[in-house]
Amino acid sequence: MLHKGRSYIDPIMKQHGFVWEQMTPGNSSGGNFDSGRYVNGNRSLELHFRFNLGLVTYHMGDISISHEDYMRHIAPRGAAEYPGFSDEPLSAFSHLANDLSKYASDFLSGTGDELIAAKASSVKMEKRSSFQRLSSS
Repeated sequence: MLHKGRSYIDPIMKQHGFVWEQMTPGNSSGGNFDSGRYVNGNRSLELHFRFNLGLVTYHMGDISISHEDYMRHIAPRGAAEYPGFSDEPLSAFSHLANDLSKYASDFLSGTGDELIAAKASSVKMEKRSSFQRLSSS
C-alpha cells in the first residue's frame, strides 16, 4: 500500500530533487508495517504505514517535526488535509500530496526558515500546560 500511495507523492518530491529510500518493512505486535523516506541533501520526508499512513515527519539537518506541527505553523487554520478521516488508505496519501503542494514549498525547495520557525513554535507549545494549549487553539 505504501508503494501505491507514493504514486500521489512521487511527482511532487521528484520535481524538487528528492529520491525515495525504502526502509526495512517488518512485523510487530500491532501488525505489518512499512516505511521509507524521500531524501534530498540534508532534508528528508519520512513516511510510516500500518493499515493507513501514520507518522509523517520532516527532517532538515538535526531538526525534526511532525506533519501536524509543521502544518499548524504554515497552513491557514483548518486548511491542512492530512491527516484526514477516511477509511480508504490511499486518500491519506492524496491529502498529504495536497498539503505538500499547497504549503510545503519552503521545505521542498526554499531556505527551510519556515520549518525552523515551526519547530521553535512547536517546542514552545509543548512547554505550555494542557490548559494553556487548549486556551490558545
